[in-house]
Order: sequence, then structure tokens, then C-alpha cells
Amino acid sequence: MYLVVKNLKKSYGEGGSFMEVLKGVDFSVEKGAMCVIQGTSGSGKSTLLNCIGGLEEADSGSIYVEDVEVCGLSREKLSDYRRANLGFVFQFYNLVPNLTVKENIQVCEYLTNKPLDLHELMDVLGLTEHQDKFPSQLSGGQQQRCAIARALVKNPKLLLCDEPTGALDSATSRDILVLLEKINAKYGTTMLIVTHNNSIRNMVNQVIFLKDGQVRKNYRNDARVPAAELEDL
Repeated sequence: MYLVVKNLKKSYGEGGSFMEVLKGVDFSVEKGAMCVIQGTSGSGKSTLLNCIGGLEEADSGSIYVEDVEVCGLSREKLSDYRRANLGFVFQFYNLVPNLTVKENIQVCEYLTNKPLDLHELMDVLGLTEHQDKFPSQLSGGQQQRCAIARALVKNPKLLLCDEPTGALDSATSRDILVLLEKINAKYGTTMLIVTHNNSIRNMVNQVIFLKDGQVRKNYRNDARVPAAELEDL
């Protein structure tokens, strides 16, 4: 298994404000798989993604990525882990407003010794004609494409997507999901996609449902539907 999470626990606050968000989460994901993580608001989806991404520190438990234990890494080693392994895609893009599309992507290109070809990536994501525009000159879908390109240019082994279509309309959401599917097939990138959208689970290999900080369902999807054919996005 590429990713293994064992008995992961995470809480916030103390005393009367204490809240246990992750209550012993266990699951694994195969290399190159697309996996959806679903659950109601407050179920722990984003917290789980942030712990896997090294953005938050778990209270206890283990996270193994290619047999490397992430929990307990020093700040320096954690930075190296993120640089070498991870790409992040967020709902609200987080682009640098005073940099062009190309420059936003290059910010992450410079972080790795083995980046993907920048021009090929922009071509795959339909950004070549927009490369000299600033984020304010782009549509929401174009901004999300830029955010995906920025995450992918590092050639990450693991792509973490937190509500990547949450701020987009149905047609644009489908376009973004088709792109993620194409990227998964072309580069073999393992993907974790946090989403509220029930349709997205139909296009992936594995579906995990969180409820009250625990895994309630975890199953393989053997009847995948191509992203282009998804309904009710």
C-alpha cells in the first residue's frame, strides 16, 4: 500500500472547549488510486487531509507514505516530505494575485529537482493561452486549473484535493474532474479528494466515509463512471 493511516487521533482545545475531531481513523490507499473522502461538515475530512499533508500534527497514531512515517517528523523533515511527495489543491485556489499564471506555477516548479515540463502541463490543462494573465483576469475554472498546475508541476506522488470543485458550477466542475482523471492516468498520481458531492465518488477507485471522526465505510468502486459522464455535479 502507498498510503497507510493507523489509529489516527486529533483534537482541539481544552476543558469545556475540547473537541475530538479524529477518533482513531484507519485506512489504506493503493499507489496510483483515486480516492474520495466524504462526510458531513465536522466529520473530520479536512483535518484528516491536513494531517496527511503535514499541515497539522496528529495527537497520536501513524501515517505512512511509501513506508515513511510522517507523524513525529521534525519541522525540517516535514518540509522535505511535503516538497518531495505532495501537491495541494484547495477550494479557493490560493493563487498569488500579483503573479501571472505562468509565474504562479513556477513558484512550485522551483521547489523540486524533477519538475514536470511546464509547457506540456499548461497545454494539458488548457492554460497556454492564459499564461500571461493575472488571477483576477481568469474565470473560477481557469483559476482552479492554475492551482492544479501549480500543485502538479512538482511531479508529486500524492495529490491532496480539498473540495476542488466546491466553488465551481456544474459544467466547470466536470471539466476539472475530467482533468484530474486525465492526470491520474497520464502521471499515475495517487489522489485523495475531499468532497461533499455524491457524484464524484462514482469516478474513483475507492470511497471512504467519515462520520463523527471515524471511518464508517471504506470500499472499492468496481463500476467506475468516466468523469465526463457524471450527473448531478
